[in-house]
Amino acid sequence: MLNRRVLRVRNPLIRECMAEFLGTFVLLLFGCSAAAQVKTSRETKGQFLSVNMAFSVGVMSAMYLTKGITGAHLNPAVSLSFCVLGQVPWGRLVPYFLSQLLGAYVASGLVYLVYYDAIMEFSGGVLTVYGPNETASIFATYPSEYISLGSSFLDQVVGTGMLMLCILSLGEKRNTPAPPELIPAIVAAIVLGISMSMSANCGGAINPARDLGPRLFTLTAGWGTEVFTCYNYWFWVPLVAPLIGGVLGTFMYLIFIHWHLPDPDPPESLTPLSTISDKVLQPSTMWDNGEVLKAARL
Repeated sequence: MLNRRVLRVRNPLIRECMAEFLGTFVLLLFGCSAAAQVKTSRETKGQFLSVNMAFSVGVMSAMYLTKGITGAHLNPAVSLSFCVLGQVPWGRLVPYFLSQLLGAYVASGLVYLVYYDAIMEFSGGVLTVYGPNETASIFATYPSEYISLGSSFLDQVVGTGMLMLCILSLGEKRNTPAPPELIPAIVAAIVLGISMSMSANCGGAINPARDLGPRLFTLTAGWGTEVFTCYNYWFWVPLVAPLIGGVLGTFMYLIFIHWHLPDPDPPESLTPLSTISDKVLQPSTMWDNGEVLKAARL
C-alpha cells in the first residue's frame, strides 16, 4: 500500500503549481477535444455551442478538482488580478503562469494524439492556419477576417473584464455570496455566457495560457511559425488583452460594488469604529471567508 506521507509534496509552491498544471490540463482537454470533434466532423458531431459547453464543463471539473489547493485560477489573468488585490503573493504569479501554460501545452498534445487520424483525414495531411481545411483553430484562437486589431483587442479586454467582475462577487459575505460547493458550477455558467455572447470575433480566449499553450504546441507539431505570424502577428492580443481586462474588471468591482457595501457587523467585543472602517478598505481583508474566495478564483 502506498504511503501518502512519503509521496506527499512538502513544498507548498510545488503543490500549488501541480494543481494549476492539472486544472488547466483538464480545462483544455475538454475544450480542445470538443473543438477537434466539431471541426473534423464538419459539424456533424457537434456545433459551435458544443465547444462553448465543453470549455465550461472543463472549468467546472477543474475547479472541483483543484480549488482546495490554489483556488483553481487556471488563468494568468485571474492570478494577476488576485495579486493586484493582495490575495495572492506576487511571487506566485510567474510559477502559476508557467504551470498553467505547461498544462495547456500538454493537453493540446494529448488532444492531437487522440484526434490524429481525424485531423489528418480532414486536412489531407497538410497542417495549415488558413483555408477551409485549416486545423490550427482546434487548438488556439484566431480572429475573424472582418475584425480590426483594435476591435479584437477590445473584445478580449471586455470578455476577461466581465469574467473578473462576475466572479469576484461570489465570495462576498456582505452581498449575496454563493454556496461554496456551487461556486465551480456558477463560474462555469459565467464562462458559458461569455463564450456564447463574446466569442464570434476572435474565439473568446479570455485566458493567455489557454491560447499560448496550444499555440506553442501547434508551432512544434507541424503547423509552423505561421501560427504566430498570421493575421499580422495577432497572437499577442489574447496574450496581453486578457491581463488588462482582468485588472480593469477587478477595479470596476471595487469602485462600483465592493467599496459601497455595508460595513460588516462589529463583534460583540467592540473595537473602535475607525479601526473597522480602515480594515474594510484594505485589500488583504476584502473577504471575510478565505475559503469561499479561494474557490471563486477561476
